[in-house]
Amino acid sequence: MAHSLAISPCPNDTFVFHALVHGRVPGAPPVEVTYADVDITNTAAERGAFDLVKVSYAALPWLLDDYHLLPCGGALGRGCGPLVLTRGDRADLSGATVAVPGERTTAYLLFRLWSAEHPPARIEVVPFHEIMPGVAAGRYDAGLVIHEARFTYPRHGLTALVDLGEWWEGDTGLPIPLGAILARKGAVDPVEAAAWIRESVRQAWADPTASRDYVLSHAQEMEPDVVDRHIALYVNDFTADLGEAGFAAVDALLGRAADVGLVPQTSNSRATAWTS
Repeated sequence: MAHSLAISPCPNDTFVFHALVHGRVPGAPPVEVTYADVDITNTAAERGAFDLVKVSYAALPWLLDDYHLLPCGGALGRGCGPLVLTRGDRADLSGATVAVPGERTTAYLLFRLWSAEHPPARIEVVPFHEIMPGVAAGRYDAGLVIHEARFTYPRHGLTALVDLGEWWEGDTGLPIPLGAILARKGAVDPVEAAAWIRESVRQAWADPTASRDYVLSHAQEMEPDVVDRHIALYVNDFTADLGEAGFAAVDALLGRAADVGLVPQTSNSRATAWTS
């Protein structure tokens, strides 16, 4: 029986899941793939819409009753955090309207933690691809961006007001937990699913050229050089295994957010919250 899988069309996801999607993982079932931005998959996961799904770590408190967090396949790392972009030399966000890619994205949760003492005047949820053009055109005073925007924002004449990854790492010493892979309870065995994904990651690293056409076909007008930089940044050792540092980063993010009432309280025990 095929399992439903939802991932983003971003190069890191298509690179990681190429082997699994194309039936190249021994013993894994067929998968039926949906490609969608993470703000969409966050909402769909609340409805139990997919067996395996990529979501924001910030959305976990609403999902762990129905899903297992898998210790692999997601996006977590260093030097890869969201950016707050502006036009000109704005020094702060006083009175600003800020475009963000989703209310339960990790980027927005980090932004809320960072800006808690000096929040902007207004937040607008905007499709990711519209954020940088919107800031450049003056529709928004600032924009919160992720992924390949780290490499392309100067083309829009924009300036990075803050790198939230640098802020987070400097404050905690931990990597940045961005996107997680979940397995729906009762539909997928999480141990088996983790094994399938790790094998898919292994194959991706063993032969990066095998997925090239597939990755580029979903890369939404990204130049090959940007695609390569994207994969190099977001597919790393944490993709194969979160490890102690990865789980500590997730606990720290959700714990801090819960302490100030931004997300519901969840257990910080790896054994009960993440892999049970």
